Amino acid sequence: MIFARPVKGSIRWADIEALFAALGAEISEREGSRIGVFLFGEVRVFHRPHPSPDTDKAAVASIRKWLEEHGVRP
Repeated sequence: MIFARPVKGSIRWADIEALFAALGAEISEREGSRIGVFLFGEVRVFHRPHPSPDTDKAAVASIRKWLEEHGVRP
């Protein structure tokens, strides 16, 4: 779903974290609702959505772009 067009705003954050983990990412807790994702030799910091478990469209688009830049395809 992360590669769907148009961008979906109903992807559960837990599914995105599971994708990161499946790609071999190291995920660390940060302050508040932030998490650090170490993948592709770099760290990106994301905010877990709350109170809704769904990730907004802008975050999905940003994550998709980052994955595509590193050769991740559906």
